[in-house]
Amino acid sequence: MSETTSRVLQLLGLLQSRRVWTGRELAERLGVTGRSVRRDIERLRELGYPVHASPGLGGGYQLGAGAALPPLLLDGDEAVAVAVCLGLAAGGSVAGIGDSALRALSKLDQVMPSRLRSQVSAVHEATVTLHAQAESTVDPDALMTLARACRDREHIGLRYTALNGAVTRRRLEPYQLVTTGRRWYLLAYDRDRADWRSLRLDRMADIGAQGTTFVARETPDAATYVSRAISSSPYRYVARVRYRCPQDVVAAHFSPSAATVEADGPESCLVSTGGDDPDRMVLWLASVGCEFEVLEPPEVAAAATRMARLLSAATAGGR
Repeated sequence: MSETTSRVLQLLGLLQSRRVWTGRELAERLGVTGRSVRRDIERLRELGYPVHASPGLGGGYQLGAGAALPPLLLDGDEAVAVAVCLGLAAGGSVAGIGDSALRALSKLDQVMPSRLRSQVSAVHEATVTLHAQAESTVDPDALMTLARACRDREHIGLRYTALNGAVTRRRLEPYQLVTTGRRWYLLAYDRDRADWRSLRLDRMADIGAQGTTFVARETPDAATYVSRAISSSPYRYVARVRYRCPQDVVAAHFSPSAATVEADGPESCLVSTGGDDPDRMVLWLASVGCEFEVLEPPEVAAAATRMARLLSAATAGGR
């Protein structure tokens, strides 16, 4: 491979890894002059890659969308990651993605080096998927629109149906997509409510990018925020419980969508979870098998007292 060809491929990889690059940044990365960068940009355009150039502050070179999909450059780690995700996608929660994922995987597998193919095989052989029907599916176009908006920090608007059936228009700053395997959620800043929100994608409609961008705010951890929202907000009672055993032991018993688990020293942890029936909540919390204390609310604490009496009576009656 000639030095020029190698440099053009390296340039393509840079353009695919970030939205906008200045000519100076590209020249420094490639170790060439600005003139060489401009020549290589023209070579990419001749090959069918739509490279756009914008002047002024905030401008630079940007790889755009063309009429046809040109070849993509993937390094070894990226190729393995894509192949693993495609292999798992057929059982996922994105509507209609299964057949497309299999076609894409077959194309990738055809050109993948044997050393990378063996890594992909090792992951799949070590993985078992429970093919339970997803509770809800997400339109792939909506997913891609939101993913691009998160990446580009672009305002979005949509229509949202709440749990109680109320329909509202939302103007959002999208930050992160989160999936539990059963559902997709978006962490976003609601411009009208001036607060963070966790929104289910299957409750969204009329999703559209607004064409304007925003400056990123200090963002809460997406996984923690969504986990806390979906494990507590839909329920009548939200219990806070202290377990007298390590965080990893307790976390193994709860899914992220059912409870949030936080360390409270090396030998104890705090759990927050929601439910509609205090008695059932206590039985579920007790199933961990560790000593625990209900901190709140009073209804769940009272249910724990009732359950303790019933279990104590059952033991006494068996003597």
